[in-house]
Amino acid sequence: MQSTANYLWLISDLLGQGATANVYRGRHKKTGDLYAVKVFNNLSFLRPLDVQMREFEVLKKLNHKNIVKLFAVEEESNTRHKVLVMEYCPCGSLYTVLEESSNAYGLPEDEFLIVLQDVVAGMNHLREYGIVHRDIKPGNIMRVIGEDGRSVYKLTDFGAARELDDDEQFVSLYGTEEYLHPDMYERAVLRKEHQKKYGATVDLWSIGVTFFHAATGSLPFRPFEGPRRNKEVMYKIITEKPSGTVSGQQKFENGKIEWSTEMPVSCNLSKGLQSLLTPVLANILEADQEKCWGFDQFFAETSDILHRTVVLVFSLQQATLHYIYIHQYNTATLFQELLSRRCSIPVHNQELLYEGRRLQLEPNRQAQTFPRTSRDNPIMLLSRESVATVGLIFEDPSPPKVQPRYDLDLDASYAKTFAGDVGHLWKTSDSLLVCQELVRKGVRGLIELMKEDYSEMVHKKSEVIHVCHYCAQILERTEQLYEVLMQANMLLPICCRQKYDEISDMRKKIVLISNSLVPMEQTVQDIKSKFLSGGVLTDSWTQAGTHPEDRNVERIKVLLDSITAIYHQFKKDKAERRLPYNEEQIHKFDKQKLVFHATKARSLFTEECAMKYRLFISKSEEWMRKVHHVRKQLIGLTSQFNSVEKEVSMVMERVIKINSSLPSNLSQYDNVDSTLEVHNTLPALRSGYSAVPENHITLPKGKKIKFLALTAQYLGVG
Repeated sequence: MQSTANYLWLISDLLGQGATANVYRGRHKKTGDLYAVKVFNNLSFLRPLDVQMREFEVLKKLNHKNIVKLFAVEEESNTRHKVLVMEYCPCGSLYTVLEESSNAYGLPEDEFLIVLQDVVAGMNHLREYGIVHRDIKPGNIMRVIGEDGRSVYKLTDFGAARELDDDEQFVSLYGTEEYLHPDMYERAVLRKEHQKKYGATVDLWSIGVTFFHAATGSLPFRPFEGPRRNKEVMYKIITEKPSGTVSGQQKFENGKIEWSTEMPVSCNLSKGLQSLLTPVLANILEADQEKCWGFDQFFAETSDILHRTVVLVFSLQQATLHYIYIHQYNTATLFQELLSRRCSIPVHNQELLYEGRRLQLEPNRQAQTFPRTSRDNPIMLLSRESVATVGLIFEDPSPPKVQPRYDLDLDASYAKTFAGDVGHLWKTSDSLLVCQELVRKGVRGLIELMKEDYSEMVHKKSEVIHVCHYCAQILERTEQLYEVLMQANMLLPICCRQKYDEISDMRKKIVLISNSLVPMEQTVQDIKSKFLSGGVLTDSWTQAGTHPEDRNVERIKVLLDSITAIYHQFKKDKAERRLPYNEEQIHKFDKQKLVFHATKARSLFTEECAMKYRLFISKSEEWMRKVHHVRKQLIGLTSQFNSVEKEVSMVMERVIKINSSLPSNLSQYDNVDSTLEVHNTLPALRSGYSAVPENHITLPKGKKIKFLALTAQYLGVG
């Protein structure tokens, strides 16, 4: 037990160990509250006094929720060594989080965004005081659980920190080599002398490496056998990194370096977030300090990311889920443009659905008023033109390989790798299942919408046929009326003959229009057959693939839990360094189980989840092609019926105009009104005339057709 005037701690309660100090879990003597106690060793006193005091001075100035708080500076009772009493973070560091097997391929998107927000906020506070940290890495970013149950990350370990204005530079070396800026790496790791000085932007390089590590679970720059074993190649990678790239890897001894401008396929972050993050990483991972972004631009760009909201969209034909990051004040116009870039579907071809209904977004509608979306309930996107099916892109797992020899260190490493890999298979299998369920949900909704479109089209067809029939009747009666009037010499022969011929032509036109409806009726019946049981538009094919009731995802999770338990035991075995005979035998049995569980998980994923998913996607693509053809038929027929209705309406209006031009010398029959029965679905006609009962049209005053009593009786329309 060691203590200061107000705090005490056990030597066995070690939280962390460094070159100049150890950190212990301590308690306040009066309250029993937990604190982190940083105790400096003899080596720390070999540093100049101003360097020794620097951490105290820096921490005294800082007060921010994303920086570990300093509560007191005291002396250890026996040695009189300086002791910093700081905020206790019981959840370890970001490095601890990344070491968890569940995060072997990077943090989940929600957790990564918290890291991004908290680190940026903490760094912003440092810059306000002109402080450069000089040792940013996952191990120096502590984690606690806030009152709302969410993680809070805090910068710590300011032993290397110092005050530095934006235009100031320094020459001393600090930091951890994997996260060091190339200029510092050259001198600190390779021991090469140079005259270069370093500015505050060296922190940005370390932040870039840290963010990449958090997003992917791996370091961005990896020589063959790792940076610690191949320092010269590591230096080559970080100094020769092309602009725009975010990672470089050497996969074989003396092999070429493979550069990438994107995150690996295994990254858990959505493409929407990756598209915003990778330009930031590319511009702060710049070896040339002149080309590297400054803090102002870094803060502006990261703030832009953090202030966006996410709208989830599932592209049904492509079978892909998209996270569209957009500001709440942005309009639907910009949203659909972003969607176009992400899906390669032009705005004019986009059709949006939400919860089975068409979603109409007015161009100026703001994103904050969009419907709430989630992974299980996104907006559905349809393309009016045929698009290729993409599906979820994933990598097939490689079979587990282990050395049969008994080696505690190696076995712990195998167990960690297996736990990470199977954890990734579990997450991927869950994503494959979600994708299939979204396709099924989208297909059901699409079929219902197409049935509605079909019903509307059939209704339109009935209207057009009815109007054609009625128009033919009116033309026939009008023609008969003119014949009667000509026989009674009540119209001028020349004028009467012209109108009579015009009416005759219109009758022929109506006949042609009616004849054109015959092949359209055949297409209508063809579409109808596709909705029947066993037809193209049934969704029986969606029973293929994997289903929640198959419980393959749960099976892989059970295997993952078993592997994780073995991994935790192997970590304990490794710490023991040597096991008694019986425990050694148990360890060997567990190693066999480890391989068995990993092999079974891989088999479940490959032969059940992945294979069935690919079959499902293949059937989906085939069905979508057929549906696209039917949708085009529906759109085409509706357009044709609209065109026919327009033509018939024009004929009807012309007939009414001809009738209204009858001579006014029949005024003695003003008391006879002619009410023409017109179907109630001709809004173009009704809008021009005053309505009586719903299915009738009355000619306006002054344009009533006056009929002789004989004519009215003959035609039966008065």
